[in-house]
Amino acid sequence: MVFLDASTVIYLLEGEDALQRSTRSILGSLRTEVGAGQLAVSALSLLECRVQPVRHSDQARVKLFDRFFSHPGLSIIEIDRNVIEIATGLRAELRLRTPDAIQAASALRAAPDVEFVTGDSDFRKVPNLRVHLVQNS
Repeated sequence: MVFLDASTVIYLLEGEDALQRSTRSILGSLRTEVGAGQLAVSALSLLECRVQPVRHSDQARVKLFDRFFSHPGLSIIEIDRNVIEIATGLRAELRLRTPDAIQAASALRAAPDVEFVTGDSDFRKVPNLRVHLVQNS
C-alpha cells in the first residue's frame, strides 16, 4: 500500500511543476516496485487539503480535492482509537507535531508494509515507516 500525506496530495493536484514531477516519479517507481497496489490517506488529509480552498472560497479547488478523496481506489484511514494510541506514542517518543503523528500513525495502521510518500523529512525518524521524500528539484 502507498500512503500519501496531505502535502503529497497537494503537490500531486496543484503543486509547482517540479513538485508534481517528483511526486509522480515516486508514485511511478512505487507502482513498478510494489505493483499497482492501493493508495491510502488519513482522514486528517481531507481537512488539511481543503482548508485553504475553503478559506478563500475557491469552490473549484474544493471540488478538485473532493473528487480526489472520493476516488474508489483510495482508502481513507479513519482516526480511530488505535490510530490515536499509535500517534500518542509517536508524539511522546519522537516529539512529532500532532498532525504529523496522526499521519504516521494512520499509515502504520493502514498496512504493515506501507510506503509513505511525503515532502517532510521529519517522518524519516518514525520506525517501521518506509519514507519516500518528494523533493523540489
